[in-house]
Amino acid sequence: MPRFTTSDGLSLHYTVEGDGPALLCLAGLTRDGRDFDYVAPHLPGVRLIRLDYRGRGESDWGDPADYTIPVEGRDAVELLDHLGLGTAAVLGTSRGGLIAMLLAATVKDRLTGVALNDIGPEIADAGLDVIKGYLGRNPPWKTLDEAARKRAAAMTAFDGVPESRWREEAEKFYRETAGGLEITYDPRLREAVLADGAQPVADLWPLFDALKGLPLCAIRGANSDLLSVQTFETMQQRRPDMIAATVPGRGHVPFLDEPEALDALRRWLKMLG
Repeated sequence: MPRFTTSDGLSLHYTVEGDGPALLCLAGLTRDGRDFDYVAPHLPGVRLIRLDYRGRGESDWGDPADYTIPVEGRDAVELLDHLGLGTAAVLGTSRGGLIAMLLAATVKDRLTGVALNDIGPEIADAGLDVIKGYLGRNPPWKTLDEAARKRAAAMTAFDGVPESRWREEAEKFYRETAGGLEITYDPRLREAVLADGAQPVADLWPLFDALKGLPLCAIRGANSDLLSVQTFETMQQRRPDMIAATVPGRGHVPFLDEPEALDALRRWLKMLG
């Protein structure tokens, strides 16, 4: 199991697969490198690197005060250093996209491009409220099968997703116990996020503008409650060269194996050179 030790002594898990230009995949807030299981088979010709943030996945839990975007960005850079990589492109889903924008503002020379999955410089309140509702809390379901059924019924922003996909999701992020399902990440992430807020600074547009000059792709779920249509349109106005794709029948977040998402990502990868 590949691991490296951060500058503050935490052991973090990561995986590497494939050969080619480095593509660092950064997951959503409560998730881990398995976020990219669905898209990975469709991205040949890259060195796909996935990081489990501190407190998530197979990585060690740490001080919840360090479950922040700046610290997680530092961890990402230290992983590149550990692998001997001077640069990498970043594919960031939700939280991972915020980290990517922060890296563009602080260590831009380490980036060859950025792809954002259903995230932008403004985060809609409706989506934030949903996240705050479940963050750090065990679900009410007793089994993975029940979780799959309930999610299939409840995820109305997603069209045509089979229950088997929701079962895969449940397997990734819950574990069955005698008392019911438990989350697989540090529940103290809740206090960290609520203490610092869901965004690293009040105005994220300067971080988005820091992406200038980097090949940029942005993907939005048509039914997203986190990335609004207005914000997505403003992103395109500020970066007319950005590859922009809307995935129909998807909320927050697209799985990235949808045809629209794959087309956008493949076009973006070609821009990386």
